[in-house]
Amino acid sequence: MTLLPLDRFESVSLEELVADAALLTRVDRKYVLPARDAERLLATLDAASRVLEIDGARDFAYESVYFDTPDLLSFRMAAQPRRRRFKLRTRSYLDAGSAYLEIKTRGARGTTVKDRTEYDPVLRSVLTDTARDDVADAFDAIGVDGQRADELAATLTTRYRRATLLAPDGAGRATIDTALRWDDANGEGFTLPDVVIVETKSPAAASVIDRMLWRAGHRPATVSKYATGLAALHSDLPRNRWARVLRGPFAGATPTSGASARARTEEPPCAAA
Repeated sequence: MTLLPLDRFESVSLEELVADAALLTRVDRKYVLPARDAERLLATLDAASRVLEIDGARDFAYESVYFDTPDLLSFRMAAQPRRRRFKLRTRSYLDAGSAYLEIKTRGARGTTVKDRTEYDPVLRSVLTDTARDDVADAFDAIGVDGQRADELAATLTTRYRRATLLAPDGAGRATIDTALRWDDANGEGFTLPDVVIVETKSPAAASVIDRMLWRAGHRPATVSKYATGLAALHSDLPRNRWARVLRGPFAGATPTSGASARARTEEPPCAAA
């Protein structure tokens, strides 16, 4: 597992980070880069930056279970892309033992709506009747037949560890995801042990981390953990939108399969210490 040099930074609490985020009109940019480049970035980043710390920990285990129809309606809407689209997942914070259901939709007018509700961590790989009703309502709002919510099933599971940095002046933050792993519903999967995904969030102007990445030769990438991961696992799916990262960083993926992969996706979330 990649060990990020986070000890050189002072900590920031979750409450401070959330308050800061509420003040930002955000522009999000994603980068996919070798882990060694992320380590160099952190080693040279202004030491006045701060890192999220909770109960002494500075990176945290995440799991996302994505749901789609048998004909992969969510994936294909992203691959096209179409004005109407949706993404549905449970996101689990494994260290804390908590989970949320997240429904993200975009209607014909381009308006994006994201609903997030608490969810039973034990049920994170299935949709309850209540969840399906909520999804059906969200589908109806964007012109998708609400009855299609009954077809949804877990399609892909992602796992990773995330660290979050806050810029010295508060004008921007970044998440750094390591230990990246994907497993599909059949237990086939892959890992990217030497790759990290960095996502910056800042006002309209580029953040200091964006500028450092640009100077190092990295540019924002079109990447989605769900859609890009599914395209990497299934070569028959549309992939043009993510061709750059599929030919580049994702080409060095380490395959996983069978019982080992299924065992990982069935692990219960850790209880809070």
